[in-house]
Amino acid sequence: MANNKDLAKYNFKKGFDPKRNTNGAPRKLISKIADLGYTYGEISSTILNIAAMTIDEIKQIAENEDCAALERLIAKSLIKDFSKGSLWNLETIISRAIGKPKETAQLINDNKIEIVFVKGKTIL
Repeated sequence: MANNKDLAKYNFKKGFDPKRNTNGAPRKLISKIADLGYTYGEISSTILNIAAMTIDEIKQIAENEDCAALERLIAKSLIKDFSKGSLWNLETIISRAIGKPKETAQLINDNKIEIVFVKGKTIL
């Protein structure tokens, strides 16, 4: 049986409680960018253009305060992943711009399927 003293730390207090998240889940990157006034087509073309640049060019965009917020945001996320040696943000960004490839699944069933006819009804 669970110890009530251990479970007490998970109970919420009435009224304000710092453990309670009243703001909901954080907004996703594309939602934030759309609020800045970009259309989906502009987002896609910007993502693909920046992804095709060299690291030095991307760093210049990230550091240039005159560049658009969308460009800087994408550039910073690509640089961050590049420094970690990760493809997580790049994969997410490109799948947003191009779309995910179609995923297929194959199911092999070697069992017999028996059909029985009973007074005009089919029973599988």
